[in-house]
Amino acid sequence: MRPNNSTKLAFSPLPNRSRARAMQPSSDNANKPQRDFEHVRDSMHSAISMNKTEVIDTVLNDFSEGYFSLCYENRRRLLLVLAKEYDLNRTQVCELIKQYLGVLGEEAQSAGHEEDGVLGSFYRIERNLRHALKPMYEGLFERLNMHPGGLKVLTSLRADILSILAEENIASLRALDSYLKEKLGTWLSPAALELHQITWDDPASLLEKIVAYEEVLWDDPPIPECEATCALFYSISSTQRGLAGINLGKFLIKRVITLVKRDMPHISTFATISPIPGFIQWLLSKLASQSKLAEVNDISQSSADRSGSAFRENILEPEEEKALMDLSEEFVAGKNGMERMLNLLTSKNHEWSNFAPLLSILKTPLLRLCARYLLQEKKRGKALDSVANFHLQNGAMIERINWMADRSENGLHQSAGIMVNYVYRLENIEEYAQSYFSTGQIHASDDVCRYVEPLNEHQPATDKRG
Repeated sequence: MRPNNSTKLAFSPLPNRSRARAMQPSSDNANKPQRDFEHVRDSMHSAISMNKTEVIDTVLNDFSEGYFSLCYENRRRLLLVLAKEYDLNRTQVCELIKQYLGVLGEEAQSAGHEEDGVLGSFYRIERNLRHALKPMYEGLFERLNMHPGGLKVLTSLRADILSILAEENIASLRALDSYLKEKLGTWLSPAALELHQITWDDPASLLEKIVAYEEVLWDDPPIPECEATCALFYSISSTQRGLAGINLGKFLIKRVITLVKRDMPHISTFATISPIPGFIQWLLSKLASQSKLAEVNDISQSSADRSGSAFRENILEPEEEKALMDLSEEFVAGKNGMERMLNLLTSKNHEWSNFAPLLSILKTPLLRLCARYLLQEKKRGKALDSVANFHLQNGAMIERINWMADRSENGLHQSAGIMVNYVYRLENIEEYAQSYFSTGQIHASDDVCRYVEPLNEHQPATDKRG
């Protein structure tokens, strides 16, 4: 998926922090001289303030090329100038608020008389307030959006802003980023985007990247295409850092489903095989805190004893606790089952994953706790896991949790090798997306819900706020 208005300019956002200070112009711009900072600043000012439409394209091209020729320090300087000097006029906003409060006081004294005149004053001040609350840099964003290739410039600008914010928490730059993010989310509507199917006719450089980074079946498929009933979304990602946090997934997924159904009507199931990036981080934190709490209360059989401290949680079931405590200290040490699980999961090179008896003992609690993490652990009323939140807000349901589906180093590190299937059903997408948006309801299959049913009797879903 890509913007309809492609660009011919070679743009390069800022590199990672480790290389930022020593940044040289990108290879695309290596043969172009660096522009003088003041010249680029003047062209930016002209792009914001100029009213001569016949030369605006030239001005925008001059600014774009000049900006991307700047070194790291000068790009940073220019973005700070944009954020601070072209912000909204707060003096004007304060004056309008005073006027508004004055009219409000007059309305109270008039006791309903001259209603039309008072309302007219309200409407006028509100109109002026809406205008005054727009920062000056909106003009630059609006003009670049209408300019050929400008959308690409804006996404690169935001990528640079995010790189700077990763180093420094600057309030004015955060406001600039928030405003640009909101604008990009509006402009990147379905009508402004193109869904592009990759075929062998695409450029060789693109195909080489897909072959290198994606799962491409070179040999004959497992079954003939005409017999397939399931289509799998195996990679949904954004290649533009400047679009971080802007959800284009719902449009993409629904369009893909519609096109696949048109070309292959026998496909009835659309699913993902997805990572669970936050599971182990969440679990290790729980195990560490609960293990310490159990030690403080001197109750090694914490799971069996459901009374006691209000801060204790039922991390392990009694049979899971017993299985871990029955392990010889040759395999793992620990005063209670939670400490032993913690030690196993943090062992060097994930040694537990290569020993069948340990896999057998850990499988049941890890699948159950993973289901709890996906279904019950929330932040601001939505799924704590970022990938789960993405699919659920786009109308998917949690269909199945898969044991040892990703035994790579990263898979074991972030989710103990567990992966999850999210399923999209055309007839339910809108309903599920709406219920998740409005109430945080998570739809899941009976098989997944069954993992957490025993907990539902005595432990409510948690809602982490922060």
